[in-house]
Amino acid sequence: MDTLLTAAATLAFLLLFLGLGVWVFISLALVATASLFFLHGMDLSRIGSIASGIIYRYSTSWELSAIPMFIWMGEIIFRTDISTRLFRGLSPFVDYIPGRLLHTNVLGCTLFAAVSGSSPATTATVGRITTRELGARGYDDRLSLGSLAGAGSLGLLIPPSIVMIVYGILAEQSISRLFAAGVLPGLMISGLYSSYIMIRAKLNPALVPAGRESRSAMDFLRALWDLAPLAVLMTIVLGSIYTGIATPSEAAAVGVIAAIVIALVTRQLTLTLLRDTLMGALRTSTMVCSILITAAFMSTAIGYLHIPADVADGIASLNLPPWGLLVVLSLFYLGLGFFLDGTSIVVMSLPISLPLALQAGFDPIWFGVYLVLMVEMAQVTPPVGFNLFVLQGISGRPISYVARAALPFFVLMLVGVALLAVFPGIALWLPNFLYG
Repeated sequence: MDTLLTAAATLAFLLLFLGLGVWVFISLALVATASLFFLHGMDLSRIGSIASGIIYRYSTSWELSAIPMFIWMGEIIFRTDISTRLFRGLSPFVDYIPGRLLHTNVLGCTLFAAVSGSSPATTATVGRITTRELGARGYDDRLSLGSLAGAGSLGLLIPPSIVMIVYGILAEQSISRLFAAGVLPGLMISGLYSSYIMIRAKLNPALVPAGRESRSAMDFLRALWDLAPLAVLMTIVLGSIYTGIATPSEAAAVGVIAAIVIALVTRQLTLTLLRDTLMGALRTSTMVCSILITAAFMSTAIGYLHIPADVADGIASLNLPPWGLLVVLSLFYLGLGFFLDGTSIVVMSLPISLPLALQAGFDPIWFGVYLVLMVEMAQVTPPVGFNLFVLQGISGRPISYVARAALPFFVLMLVGVALLAVFPGIALWLPNFLYG
């Protein structure tokens, strides 16, 4: 009962600060400080010593340097014509599949996710191009927005994923293995989305405009040329990681250099571009890293309060089978997804959920992929679904409309989680093949 009251008081602190509109990272720091001071009885000098140690450790973390590098690379792609080339390059290849150009949302997000690492960036970049083009050509608006909301979340799962880097740092797992583990599940989710679009287009042909553009062999060659910059960037970044040439942090720096070279070769590199991409990366990186550091402080605080250990012992005493624990954790994460963003969900919940998962026999690499999938769902659930906000701004539609459009793809994510639970090899085969 003491643990329950302590956890309730901590949650009350957090809801109070978030409800007042305080920034997330400040809320986390205040909750950690208040919990240690009022609930643990720790003096302020000791609290300051703990906080300064955490800030120093994370601020000097080499693994953490991958986050601003991958964000900067995504900013360069976002502000050049690589994203526009992506739509042009995919169009000829999907024009003969049921659903036709609607698949550019799924395939475009899948490819862009492989060099972005950010869900909002993937959704915004692909969405700004495809929503306008698909709307002008007469494609169903709801299916277009829904597929964008779902596929945009693949930026969290398909490597390089910023959320996976955060999980790897906090769980002390190999980021390279996590990246490899996210590839096949990401392709599986992408395949589920495309299959759904094909089925909907077959059942209701009115969702897709009639007629098909005639394509020549030269059109397909031009399409391959348009896809070449992104393909080169993907090969450099992911190839350097999986071959062992570079660590994820080093590969992020290599990716930035490659993106700058591509911008130079395509005659788009200017001082203004560099300044804008650096400022964009600085703002986003500061937000992510601030949340990560203060959430680590809060995790330490709730550790001092023995909340994770007591909760873990309480759930363990229920003697739930592994699948029962997975159901409980899934409901827990779905609840968090209504109120928190992905990074906050990972860093705040991991001290509780990871020990439970390990105790139940789940592989920590597999659990990382499962957790990212649950975080993906948070991107498309109101009221704090970031992808919904992005698409609302792009389309001008009400948030309720966008949320309803995304609902089928939310259900498909649940199907993906179920498949991952039944067939864990979907996540574990590739990292075991590459790294033993």
